[in-house]
Amino acid sequence: MTTVKRSSVIKRPLILTLALLSVPLIGTRISDEVHWTGFDFVVAGILLFAINTSVFVLWRRLPQSKSIPWIIALVLLFLILWAELAVGVFRSPIAGS
Repeated sequence: MTTVKRSSVIKRPLILTLALLSVPLIGTRISDEVHWTGFDFVVAGILLFAINTSVFVLWRRLPQSKSIPWIIALVLLFLILWAELAVGVFRSPIAGS
């Protein structure tokens, strides 16, 4: 197994998270159709950082045959949670809009 430096486990997912959050930030600035508040950015940042870090660690620490199913499951869980927070697909108490 390869050892992963602690700084790279934080640094790479953080850079990717900030890059992904720049898209709605630009959309908020140039369009009236994108309505993100500071709370939206915090929640999205936490979710994106968590999924990015988890995928990075799984990819680096497990063999590909074992990591790919876990990564797919994590991404699906992330998408379901994101959809629920955004529009309330399942009408739970955490539903948005």
